[in-house]
Amino acid sequence: MSDPETPPKYTCNEYREEMILAALQRQLAKPDLTPETRSQLLMDIEKLEIAMGLD
Repeated sequence: MSDPETPPKYTCNEYREEMILAALQRQLAKPDLTPETRSQLLMDIEKLEIAMGLD
């Protein structure tokens, strides 16, 4: 039985996913990206956001 006052556990995998997402977003902000690289980064970000339940 879980205590309703206890916050949900924050796991290492969740932290890792957040760091990967932040890194992908930083790469996407670079001004010298090729269209192919930009497209791939957007797809990777979208997949990760869906896996994290953000989308």
